[in-house]
Amino acid sequence: MDWIGLGLFWLIAMVVLLGVEAVTVGLTSLWFAAGALAALLVSFWTENIWIQLSCFLAVAFLTLFFVRPVVMKRFVRPQRQATNVDRVLGAEGVVLQTIDNVAAQGQVKVLGGVWTARSTGESIPVNTVVRVERIEGVKLIVAPLICGAEKEK
Repeated sequence: MDWIGLGLFWLIAMVVLLGVEAVTVGLTSLWFAAGALAALLVSFWTENIWIQLSCFLAVAFLTLFFVRPVVMKRFVRPQRQATNVDRVLGAEGVVLQTIDNVAAQGQVKVLGGVWTARSTGESIPVNTVVRVERIEGVKLIVAPLICGAEKEK
């Protein structure tokens, strides 16, 4: 096979791989397309298929393993899916059952829903207004709201 035939092969391979990348958008085929481009360029200087294939594989795997992680970290950010649970973060609620971390008990009512709760510190008595600090599993971690009068004490 002459250099035009091999060059055409690598050109077609590159176009096909770029087409696959456009359809899948996984940033995987792109690096093999870069390998095909490198092999295409090498095909202009040598007709040796083994050198071209080695160049293709070397460039494809080097870019796949070293460039892809950098590109993924820098440009591809996973979209955080907001859920209904996210609404309760920072919301205020009322303690329905005394929150006692030692006894592993406590419930709060937040935004109309009843949740199992734990405190960020000491026990919290019934009817105390609390704020949701975070969520751990299915439990709300809450802290009592400090009123203006309590701050002065």
